[in-house]
Amino acid sequence: MSKVFITGGAGFIGSHVIPMLLERGDEVVLFDNMFRGDRDKVAEWVATGKVTFIDQDVRYGGAVHAAMKGCDSVIHLAAVSINKSQADPFESVDINIVGENNVFAAAADHGIKRVVFASSASVYGDPETLPMKEDGPVSPLTPYCIAKLAGEHLLDYYARRSGNTWIGLRFFNVYGPGQKPTAYYTSVINHFVKRLRAGEPPVIDGSGEQSMDFVHVHDIARSVVMSLDADPAKANVAINIGTGIDTTVAELARTLIAAVGVNVEPQFNPREVLVSRRAADITRAREVLGWEPTIDVQTGMKELVHTEIV
Repeated sequence: MSKVFITGGAGFIGSHVIPMLLERGDEVVLFDNMFRGDRDKVAEWVATGKVTFIDQDVRYGGAVHAAMKGCDSVIHLAAVSINKSQADPFESVDINIVGENNVFAAAADHGIKRVVFASSASVYGDPETLPMKEDGPVSPLTPYCIAKLAGEHLLDYYARRSGNTWIGLRFFNVYGPGQKPTAYYTSVINHFVKRLRAGEPPVIDGSGEQSMDFVHVHDIARSVVMSLDADPAKANVAINIGTGIDTTVAELARTLIAAVGVNVEPQFNPREVLVSRRAADITRAREVLGWEPTIDVQTGMKELVHTEIV
């Protein structure tokens, strides 16, 4: 049993991580400003007696430092989303970079042995080749992406200074139960499903060759928890968390058609679109964490369609 400090734990990914921590007997200090959090769910966790809730913001370093006292490990999930970072770069830098530094500096001061950081595959930009490897070129294109890469470098700085260890998980296209309908990676899913439930075919811009590496939030949460226990000798690295499969928008549409169970064909809107592709090389995840995905896209999307109100 250990005491885990988790920022942003009341959000989408955190709501899947915390039950796993409780299941294995950990105590949790949940630090969240509840901008997107679920207060009813937090109340349920607090009622177990194993979760302490701190309603605060990572931008306030003193609050972070005080709340982390007595913890053994840190999971840093709190961030401003990629689309919001473009609308308000100042807020993105404030929360994503200043917030990262506050958390990582406090971890160094408190002698925290392991920091797990929610990084992002967006640090790669548009890749020239697939699959995308951790030691390949990076080209972050937005304040959010820049902040995620900066976070990895800050972790390396504090590790050299304090001797703690870190793992930066470069999440690919996360989806699953509990995700907001407006979330960056799920907007296309929700758009397609709404049309299909109305008996209308999904409309795809261009040829539908643009792709994502969709990874289920359950597998994302597993990677976070497994990172807490990874061998220190293999730590201090960024690790891709994806499936290794690039699912095109056209393939996604057909998967959702099958899941909803309607007899339609996708329609293609002939216009120029930027064709970007995503697929993770997950060799390092297997070697360092012993992790690999357990939920394929077809199973995950079918579950999402039948259990979630989209």
